[in-house]
Formats: sequence, C-alpha cells, structure tokens
Amino acid sequence: MNRKFVILIFVALASALAGCSFNKTASMTARAGSAMTLGTYAYAAPPQRYIAERHKLEVTTSESELQKSWESAASFCGTIQCEVLSSSIATRVGNSVPSGVISLRVTPDDLKKLLAYVEKLGKIAQHTTEREDKTTVVVDTEAKIKNLTSFRDNLRAMLAKPSATVKDLVEIQKQLTETQSELDSETAHRKILANETEKVAVEISFRVENPSRNAGGLAQIWTALQESGSILADSTTSLITTIVAVIPWLTLIVPGIWLLAKVWRKIKLRRNRTALPPTSVTAS
Repeated sequence: MNRKFVILIFVALASALAGCSFNKTASMTARAGSAMTLGTYAYAAPPQRYIAERHKLEVTTSESELQKSWESAASFCGTIQCEVLSSSIATRVGNSVPSGVISLRVTPDDLKKLLAYVEKLGKIAQHTTEREDKTTVVVDTEAKIKNLTSFRDNLRAMLAKPSATVKDLVEIQKQLTETQSELDSETAHRKILANETEKVAVEISFRVENPSRNAGGLAQIWTALQESGSILADSTTSLITTIVAVIPWLTLIVPGIWLLAKVWRKIKLRRNRTALPPTSVTAS
C-alpha cells in the first residue's frame, strides 16, 4: 500500500511539473509571437514622401559689391554638392538699376552651408520657402515605367517567335516602337522629378540698395531733379511721337475742313438771297 501510494504521488508530481513546463513554453511562444508581430509593425518603414523644395532669396548690397557678391555665390556653389542652372547680371546703363540672378540646385545636406554663405554677401531682404508634395506623381510615374517595361519585354518575346507571320511582325514592331517611345518619355519625366525632389532649388536675386534713403537733403533734392528731368524727357518724347503720327492725317483733314467751310458759305449765301424781299420798280 505504501509503495503504491508513493508511486501515485510521484506520478502526480511529474504530471504537474510537465503541465507547468508546457504552459510556460506556450506562454513564452505566445510572447515571442506577439513580440515579433509588434516588431514587424514597429519597424515597418513608413511610405516615402517626395517633396520638391524651393527657396527664393533677395539680397541687397552696394553697387560696388554687387558683381563681386554675384560671382562669389556662383564660385561657392562649386565647392559643395551644388550646380548652377542659370545666372545673369545687368550693369548700370543710363537710369537702369544693376542687378543679378543665380538659379541653383543643392543637396539638402549642403543647403544650410549655402544659406549661411549667402547671408555674408549682403543683407537678406526677403527669404521665401515653397514646398510641393509630388509623391503621387512620382508613384504614378514609376508604376507606368514598370508596366511599360513589362509590356515592352513581352512584345520583344513575341517578336522573337518563329511562328509569327509577317503581318503580326509588322503590328508587333509598330506597337513596340510606340511603347518604347512612351517609356522613354516617362523615364525622362522621372529623372526630372528626381532632380526636383532629391535637390533643393535656390534662386538668389541681388539688387542694389537704394542710396536715396540714406542720403542727405541736398542729395534727395538732386535725385528729385533728375527724376523730374527724366519725366519731362519722357513727356516730350510722347508729344513728338503724337505729332509725327498726326501729320499724315493733316493732309486730309485740313483740305476737308476747307471744302466744308466753302460749301457752308455758299449754302448760307443762297439762303440769304432767298430771304431778301423782291424790290419794286417805280415809274418816273
């Protein structure tokens, strides 16, 4: 009896230990699965956004430093990951004000370097930032490129089949040409989008600071006299242009007025004669 009782106790303890071990294993497995699931959601990469960013800066400087600042900005672009798209400068001619413009594309990592350098070239009168989300356009373009590439490869495979007839080959070749042309267009569009979204567009405008704001009273009077002289010259030019434009018409207008006046005089003379009473002749 004692031996059976001991055996039963041993079996009960073994079963309890096995159950605890199974529950612990299942719990650890469930926790591991939950952790993996959470890890999957936690480390899932968010959808990539394609943003086109653009900066417009207006820099004021003295007229003597304008060209130097313009050239310095273009030279600094060559020292970083930057490219000059276009540049132009206008010097003073007559009353025109000198100015300069540079259009750049710079990587986002070097944007702060470029902006910090431009601030040293003069006074930042205006800084405008624009951002445009082009994610939808980029995703659609990439999908078109993928579909067109697959369709082109299928056409090439059909073209290589020996069982294709001449008529089929002509149609396939025509479709292949159209598909390749459309694919090249979408690929070029994607490169443009990549250039817009992977680099930041920067447009820097240089202008001369107006000296009349800081000038004395005599300088302001002299500036006003110069402007009045310019206005008088413009008005005289407009008057001369108007007179020259009217002269050809005077050869028709003056004779016409003279003829109308002559006709009017004749009509008036006839009316006066008709209105006079008849004169009677008396016998002597």
